[in-house]
Amino acid sequence: MMERLLDSDGGSRMTKFVIRRMRQPDDYAAVAPILNTIWSEPTTAERLKEEEDKIPPGKLHYDEDGRLMGWDRPKWVAEDGEGQVVGYAIASRAPWTEPGTLFQTVVVQPDSQGRGIGRALYAALYEWAGEVKASRLIDYIRESDESSIAFAKRRDYVQERHMFESVLDLEAFDGGGLYDSIAEAERAGIRFVTLADEPGAASERKLYELYKETHPDIPGYAGDFPWFEEWRKWNIDSAGVRPEWFHIAKDGERYIGAVALQQNEQTRAMYHDYTCMLREYRGRRITLALKMLAVRTAISCGVPYLKTHNDSMNGPMLRINRDLIGFRAEPGNYKMVRELG
Repeated sequence: MMERLLDSDGGSRMTKFVIRRMRQPDDYAAVAPILNTIWSEPTTAERLKEEEDKIPPGKLHYDEDGRLMGWDRPKWVAEDGEGQVVGYAIASRAPWTEPGTLFQTVVVQPDSQGRGIGRALYAALYEWAGEVKASRLIDYIRESDESSIAFAKRRDYVQERHMFESVLDLEAFDGGGLYDSIAEAERAGIRFVTLADEPGAASERKLYELYKETHPDIPGYAGDFPWFEEWRKWNIDSAGVRPEWFHIAKDGERYIGAVALQQNEQTRAMYHDYTCMLREYRGRRITLALKMLAVRTAISCGVPYLKTHNDSMNGPMLRINRDLIGFRAEPGNYKMVRELG
């Protein structure tokens, strides 16, 4: 389409671009580097396709109150006058997402910004959200991305939460006495195993129940928890995950806490995908022990750094990561929310 756009200085220019539905898998190669301009860890076309192949075709419906339910993931791209993909947008929800809610991402490659492409992509996404009667849009925007934050605020998005990002450089890391927490927990009767030590469906079910019980304790967590098969798809069978990278704390035969690692094939770095502990076992340094087991695993694998995110309201985990272990603070993400109805 052709649009006449106003520059920030009041001038005008003609910018030609086309907004269309994304062609899968053809557009993945162009979309991956665009996403890498805003994601803290890079992705690839192959990774995007692998994740998309896990998701069945969209199937939306409505609950008894008329709220949007089910799942779907429509995507759009922007092509410039030369046919190059320069922007991307997605609106998505899973069956366990809070009723009425859609998650979104709108991104334009840096050298194509300021031409109205982001506005056009968002308009296509917003129109679809209206068609399916969504009541809320949620985006996560890098706190250092001032232009995107301003873009969202002009469209009535409100900052709801702050997700901190933390990085631990492992090449120079010296855990010192922090590793003593492992022996302390073991002397108190806690055993540490990995999913490789206890393979099979029964152990995976126990780990699933632990995740399900502890997820509501995450600040800002909303919606339902996925059923076992979906949880397994995204946690056990996900790229960059191995059974020996799931560290589990046990009291007898009960799984009481866990930490999971996921490796990025491009950077070789690992991400603390999830850390949890049952409420009655918190405050006993068992979580610290799990964290140090994960650190030790990452070091043994030659990982350059560990990365994680924590909600600003999750004080206990932030203290473990930053005050005790020494994770370095990095720019995180703001959860930006727009109510539609």
